[in-house]
Amino acid sequence: MADIIRTGIRFVLANYPLTFFVVGLLFSMVAIARQPKPVGASMIVEKLLAWHVFWAVGVFNFYNFVMHGLFGEMAAAFIGWADSPFQFEVATASLGFSVVGFFAAFRSFDLRLAAIVGPSFFMLGAAVVHIYHMVIEHNFAPGNAGVTFYMDIVIPLSGLSLLWFQRRYGKPARFA
Repeated sequence: MADIIRTGIRFVLANYPLTFFVVGLLFSMVAIARQPKPVGASMIVEKLLAWHVFWAVGVFNFYNFVMHGLFGEMAAAFIGWADSPFQFEVATASLGFSVVGFFAAFRSFDLRLAAIVGPSFFMLGAAVVHIYHMVIEHNFAPGNAGVTFYMDIVIPLSGLSLLWFQRRYGKPARFA
């Protein structure tokens, strides 16, 4: 039983982009369930977007800051790369994305747009680099070709889609 728990904890921590994406969905579901009925599309989108920005942008990037800033050698090995001073640059960029994500989570559409677009370019660019390293260098390390690679695509597309839905359905009246 201890091995199952250890393996589960290791999976959750090693695959933190997925973890924080799912936690954001769980928080959204609870927030939606707590709303007075009927719940309209604009309120559903509002809750999904707010908690996505908080968890999949704010918390995810703060964790990324910690991993690359304090555990750079381990983070590089997980990706299948050598440690370098660029770890700290990734860490500080992640910290900046995190701060904007926390500020934007429960604020205006424009601030949420900024919180999603910046990290989205970074993550989609990282996905391109991961593909390059899979094809050219045959790097199939878990941090290069595993869950992290897929979440480098899923998180930006989800965030951009939620922004589009909020633009389409508008912000709920009590949040306007």
